[in-house]
Amino acid sequence: MLLEFDEQEGLIRDRSLLDPNYIVAEDRIVGRDEQLQEVTKMLRVALGDNRPPNLFLYGPSGTGKSLITKAVCKNISRICDSRDIQFGTIEVNCQDLDTLGVAVYELAQQAANEAGVAVEVPKHGVATKEKWDELYRIVNENFDSVVFVLDELDMLVGRRDKQEPAFSRLLYQLSRAGAADDLTAYLSVVAISNDTKMMESVGSRALSSFTPEDVHFDDYDANQLQSILRRRQDAFHDGVVADDVIPLAAAFAAQTHGDARKAIDLMRVAGELAEREGDDRVREEHVRQAQDKVEKNRVLEVVRGISTQKKLCLYATAAVAAETKDGTARSTTGYRVYQYLTDSIDADQYQQESYVNKMKELTTYSLVDFERRSHGPSSGMFLEFQFGERPETILDTLREDSRLKMVSDDEVTSVVRAQLRNET
Repeated sequence: MLLEFDEQEGLIRDRSLLDPNYIVAEDRIVGRDEQLQEVTKMLRVALGDNRPPNLFLYGPSGTGKSLITKAVCKNISRICDSRDIQFGTIEVNCQDLDTLGVAVYELAQQAANEAGVAVEVPKHGVATKEKWDELYRIVNENFDSVVFVLDELDMLVGRRDKQEPAFSRLLYQLSRAGAADDLTAYLSVVAISNDTKMMESVGSRALSSFTPEDVHFDDYDANQLQSILRRRQDAFHDGVVADDVIPLAAAFAAQTHGDARKAIDLMRVAGELAEREGDDRVREEHVRQAQDKVEKNRVLEVVRGISTQKKLCLYATAAVAAETKDGTARSTTGYRVYQYLTDSIDADQYQQESYVNKMKELTTYSLVDFERRSHGPSSGMFLEFQFGERPETILDTLREDSRLKMVSDDEVTSVVRAQLRNET
């Protein structure tokens, strides 16, 4: 059977082009001319064997921040090689790094990988200072100039008992390393975040030494997303992508904050579904199937790792949004449904402020966003939550939790509708 499948000619010719993290050539980067020019202009200083400035790239997920940084650094590295300048790009994604010590070790590991050498300190059981010293040693011995790319930096919060978040302490240490003579190589830090207000949480010492150049990335619109997909259409064999596939995939992605990663993922999954079904073309129905699959996979990945309390808050809010015409949910109404859920499964019940804070924390996963609203003097102020995915998809995924299975869907819907009638 394996050989039989192997002999079949698939629809996808180059799968790397359907990987959102694949570093594409600059002519495939669409709708980001200004940002591409800014990042290139500032990082190209490394070509003259000088220190580039620090950068802060911010904007919604999937808007090209990491893509452009990687593309520019790749070009700089190629030119530096021809000029006998040892240039390195040391990139880490901070989403899964829970402490400063772990982050420093990961930087040392990535620097060692880039240089083709080994890290000489263990990951655990040594002080963070030893990890810093090892990172400096690797960089000093192997590079003339390095760019540290810290993706999703706002996720590196660290221990709660510290006065400032771990990402602030990391920025301070890196940006001070050159001035303190710990590093002889030129060093630049590119901080990347979906949180436009991240710099407000950076301590004053770190802020004064980091002093980045800001580059803002806004959402892609549907036309830009179509252009991005058309520049990757050669990932498929000629003539196998139906005409309505790219406009539909772009429209779906445009609905969720203009996320190019989602648009590319939809094309990939649609192509794989068509191949699996033995179809000779990728069609509209494959994109619709892919949309359901991608949404569910993404939501499942997020909700698997969150606490029961966050699940209850998210479930209550999504249940309200699913019953409103515009798909939004007031925090006041969501909290009353949350109270019903906690009573139903005999879980701890938090105050409304804690419920709101947990919903705010969930915005970092790009599942939900919020705005402060007031519907007149009688209603007071409240937060209005909007979902990046269909609320029904979030509810379906959360119902896989054994504790939430105990609650009747019909009863939750009845409670939600009663609360919505009471809104003023």
